[in-house]
Amino acid sequence: MRIACGFDHAGFPLKDVVLETLRGGGHDVLDLGTDSSQPVDYPDVAVDVGEAVRGGRAERGVLVCGSGAGVAVAANKMVGIRAATVTDTYTAHQAVEHDDVNVLCLGARVVGPALAADILRAYASAEFSGEERHRRRVDKVNAIERKETECA
Repeated sequence: MRIACGFDHAGFPLKDVVLETLRGGGHDVLDLGTDSSQPVDYPDVAVDVGEAVRGGRAERGVLVCGSGAGVAVAANKMVGIRAATVTDTYTAHQAVEHDDVNVLCLGARVVGPALAADILRAYASAEFSGEERHRRRVDKVNAIERKETECA
């Protein structure tokens, strides 16, 4: 699977762990930066990853900032992106299996390298179940998105 990855300056300390874990799992990684701890604005990083996922350059995305919250908020403003901030392995796979999440958000100041690697493996190996109850709920989320887009 091709996974687009983006980091702001606070997420930069986890960059090597994220890229190495995903590559070690056999995934093709699209590295969208940043390449240092120099300040960058997390909404810009979220847009880069979101556009890669929406545009088909990647099947999924990973965003890392300090808490995971900022990048999740920004990514979820994009049509077609379902992002979740995750701090445990159960949520990492369940968010994909039940909610069809296509962007995982991590907080480099919240999870350490070992836990981040476990979370990434759980996320990358999960697949949307497609069960009727989960499809129905994702369809309702998509309907909210369409309605909000029409009102804007």
